Amino acid sequence: MAWHEHTATANERGAMNEPVDGLRTLEAAFVDLAGDGGRWPVLVALDFDGTLAPLQDDPERSRILPDGVRQLERLAAVGVRLALVSGRGVDVLARLARVPVGTTLIGSHGGERAQVLPSGLGSTMSPLTPAQESLRAQADALLSEVAQGCPGGWVEAKPAAAVLHTRLAGPDETARAQAQAREVGTRLGLHVLEGKDVVELAVLDVDKGSALAALRDELEATTVVYAGDDRTDEHALGRLRPGDIGIKVGEGQTLASYRVPDPEALVTALAVFADALEARHPQP
Repeated sequence: MAWHEHTATANERGAMNEPVDGLRTLEAAFVDLAGDGGRWPVLVALDFDGTLAPLQDDPERSRILPDGVRQLERLAAVGVRLALVSGRGVDVLARLARVPVGTTLIGSHGGERAQVLPSGLGSTMSPLTPAQESLRAQADALLSEVAQGCPGGWVEAKPAAAVLHTRLAGPDETARAQAQAREVGTRLGLHVLEGKDVVELAVLDVDKGSALAALRDELEATTVVYAGDDRTDEHALGRLRPGDIGIKVGEGQTLASYRVPDPEALVTALAVFADALEARHPQP
């Protein structure tokens, strides 16, 4: 499902927000949430790249900010349910992201799900059918041909998708390669997801919003905090309800109510949330 094709939910209000800019305003919202017992349980669901981890030219170098690791541990210790919601595969996400035991990992834009257990990773992804695996392989091969004509472009193979990356390519080459990638997706009948310098061709019709809504229902979470930096995160932000907290990290149009400039600012806000929760629920 391409970004421009996604079906609007009732909560999307028909237009993008002009979010409230500023770290202090978001911190105040977190303090209010910490003190309002009627809004619990709380699920904090966060994108990975560009949200908890600064963007890297080499995706293998992405890591959660060290203080982000600490804040997630503090939130988990006071009963906040945690999830990472990413386009990455869950195995890669588990390897790159240091998160507390019990954290839910949603990968491949909702095509995979796993939980971090004391003994490792408990995955709930169903295997692809032979037909789906054949389509994924075709997409990988055709995108590899596109990347060969795009200096700086490269292809990532995911469990249920193939992804063209153009972060290191020039603007003209990027535009041409992305158009070719979209054409490949249309030709194969795949679901096209577009984000920052990526075009993903997925064999599963999934998105972050549907995955977040399902997790919320399973956990019976009254309030959801969601933060993301990319266009694919808008699917999740569009599924938030009144009283939830949606955060856009960085520039760009958004459905979020709050905006912070970068992952460092988001981690600072999470620390204020943890401070407020620990003040009201001191640990023995």
